[in-house]
Amino acid sequence: MDINTKIRVIDAILPALKESMASCDLCPRNCGVNRLKGEKGFCRSGQNAIVHSYAPHHGEEPPLSGYTGSGTIFFANCNMGCLYCQNYQFSQSGLGKEISAEELAAIMLELQDIGCHNINLVTPTHFIYPILEALKRAYSDGLSLPVVYNTGGYDSLQVIKSLNGIVDIYLPDMRYASEEMAEEYSCAPGYVANNRALIKEMNRQVGVLEIKDDVALRGLIIRLLILPGGISGPLDTLEFIAKRVGTGTYLSVMSQYYPAYKALSYKKLGKRISQEDYSEVTGKMQQLGLDNGWLQPFQGDFDERFAGENFTPNL
Repeated sequence: MDINTKIRVIDAILPALKESMASCDLCPRNCGVNRLKGEKGFCRSGQNAIVHSYAPHHGEEPPLSGYTGSGTIFFANCNMGCLYCQNYQFSQSGLGKEISAEELAAIMLELQDIGCHNINLVTPTHFIYPILEALKRAYSDGLSLPVVYNTGGYDSLQVIKSLNGIVDIYLPDMRYASEEMAEEYSCAPGYVANNRALIKEMNRQVGVLEIKDDVALRGLIIRLLILPGGISGPLDTLEFIAKRVGTGTYLSVMSQYYPAYKALSYKKLGKRISQEDYSEVTGKMQQLGLDNGWLQPFQGDFDERFAGENFTPNL
C-alpha cells in the first residue's frame, strides 16, 4: 500500500480510536477509563505515548535487523503483567519520557535517516492512538519504511482489524495455550482465545513473510518464548499454528528465558528451561513441518546483551 493510502486509512480510523481512549477498550481488558482526561487503567497510561528508548537494534530476527538494524522504539508500560518480564524496568515500572506525536514522528524519521530497515514499535498496544498520529505526521514528512507491530499478543481484535493496510510486519507473541496459565503468570484473562483470533487476522492481512535481499518487507512472524516446565503449552500452540495458520508460517522460537522481575518468587518460573523443554519444542516443529524461521540454540550461543533489562533510556 502506498504512503498516501496509508495516510487515508489512518485518517479514517483515528476518530474511532480517540473515542476508544475516552472509555478505553484498546485491549481485551476494557478498563473503560477516560484517558483523554488523565484517567489510568491497568496499563497506567494516559493520552500521550511514553518512550523508554529508541535505537537501531541488531538483536531482532535476522531479516528485521538486516545489515543496519531495526529501528526499535521501546514504549513504557504494558497491558500485560508477566511475572517474568525481561523488560520490567520500563514495561512494568513505567520508566520513560512522555512525548508528543510530533516528537514521536521525529524519532521515526531519525531512525530512517540513520539507515534502519524498519520502524519497530515494541509494545504498542496501549499507545496505538498517539502512534498513528505520529505515523501520519512522519509519512507526510517522508517516512517510507515498513512498520513492525511488535506485541505481546494481547490486543483488541477490532483494533488489529482497523490496522489493515498500515502495519507491514506483525511480530506477535503466542505466550500461552492455557487460559489458566495466562492469568496466573501474566494477569491476562482470556489471552488464549483472543491471541489466536489475532494471529489469524494478522495472517489474513499480511500473509507469509516476504524477504528481499535478506530484509523483511511484509508478513507475519510469530514469537514463541519457551518457558520452563511446559508452562506456555508450546506443543499445543505449534499444533494451532500448523493447522490454523499454516506450515509456511515463520516462527521465532526463543530459548532465552531466565528468571527476571518477580520470577524467582515462583517455583515453576525460578529456573531456566531444561533440555527436555527445548527438545520437545524442536521435535514438535519437525513433526509438524514447521521449517520457516529462527531457533535460538539451547544454551550459550545467543547474545544475552539483548536481554530487555540491558536497554538504557536515551530520551
